[in-house]
Amino acid sequence: MSLPFPNIDPVAVHIGPIPYLGALAVRWYSLAYIAGILLGWWYIAKEHARKPIHNLNEKALEDMVTWAVVGIIGGGRLGYVLFYKPDYYIEHPDQILHLWEGGMSFHGGLIGVITAFLLFCRKHQIRFFELIDVIACATPFGLFFGRLANFINGELYGRASDVSWAMVFPRGGDLSRHPSQLYEAGLEGIVLFSVLHYLLKYTSARDKAGMLGGTFIAGYAIARMIVECFREPDEFLGFFMGFVTMGQILSLPMLAYGLYLVFRRPPQPLAKRQTT
Repeated sequence: MSLPFPNIDPVAVHIGPIPYLGALAVRWYSLAYIAGILLGWWYIAKEHARKPIHNLNEKALEDMVTWAVVGIIGGGRLGYVLFYKPDYYIEHPDQILHLWEGGMSFHGGLIGVITAFLLFCRKHQIRFFELIDVIACATPFGLFFGRLANFINGELYGRASDVSWAMVFPRGGDLSRHPSQLYEAGLEGIVLFSVLHYLLKYTSARDKAGMLGGTFIAGYAIARMIVECFREPDEFLGFFMGFVTMGQILSLPMLAYGLYLVFRRPPQPLAKRQTT
């Protein structure tokens, strides 16, 4: 017994044909990125209004969207190229920019976002962790919608299973599988956001530089390593040492650094430094 897979068209909107452009297709995956970025920006702006981030003026707040897009897409694509298919892209470098064919890495996107906002904070003289801690709380929006888009696309499906909620994915053969994309949407999106939002609103975590960012990094790593136990590994990679996936390997340094940020001896609280 298994649940039927809801065959939703990966293309949300068909436009055209348009003169000189032809028919255009707006995919759910693209809309997921847009929704995640815009909701994240709204959440950051709302929190900034409640408790202003030093030197983050209105123009800089608007510029954040551009920096976020460059970091997410640039880092996500480069991470996929380097972590998952380096040999293929060495032989086919012209394929690196073919983003519409899929292939993004969260771990690469994280590195890209961190790099982008290090430069952004340097440009605007903003304390890095004061900003990144709030960004961390908004990131689960994008993770939630991104995993739902993976589910709609029928990609990144789970391992074969006989649980009553298993599904037969069009790309996964005839076997019933875990809907691991939904597991990730729940853990990386809903659960992680709930934890971070509680810490942000009802504790003094925001006054401890790096606390919220570390919680996000460690929380994501734990969620990813758990779900990887149910997710089918990439066919072109398989398992390492017979049981470990690439996603788990890449999550280990994230977990270590996240726990370091959470449990390190914090510097002087931001609120006190601003009054000296």
